[in-house]
Amino acid sequence: MRLKSAIWVAAYLRRCQGEGVFGAVRRRGAEEAGAVFVKVALLDGNAMLYAPAPQTAYDESRPAERVFAPTSKEPIPEQTVEDRLAKEVRFDPDAWIVETEDRAGRHFLDIAKPQ
Repeated sequence: MRLKSAIWVAAYLRRCQGEGVFGAVRRRGAEEAGAVFVKVALLDGNAMLYAPAPQTAYDESRPAERVFAPTSKEPIPEQTVEDRLAKEVRFDPDAWIVETEDRAGRHFLDIAKPQ
C-alpha cells in the first residue's frame, strides 16, 4: 500500500529541511493519491523537474514506493518548467507541486533507471 500523497510530501519536505534545503508545497493536490511533481530550482534561472516515473520503471519487489524520473537530462530554464507544470495541472487537477531550492541540484528522490 502506497503512502497518501499528503503524508509523502510532508515527509519529503522534512527530509529536505534536515539536509538544509528549503522546500515548500506550491500546489496541494488530492490528499489520497495525487501525482507529485518536484521542481528543484538551482537559483540561477534554471531548474530540474522530476515527475512520477512510468509504471515500467517500478521495482517489482517494491511496488508501493514512489519513483521519480527527471523530465530532462540537464537543467532547463525555469519558465520551461513552469510551462510544463501548467500543462500537467490542466491534465490532472489532483496533482501536487513541490518546489525546493538548491544550487547543487540535490533532490533526495529515488530516480528511475533508464530502460
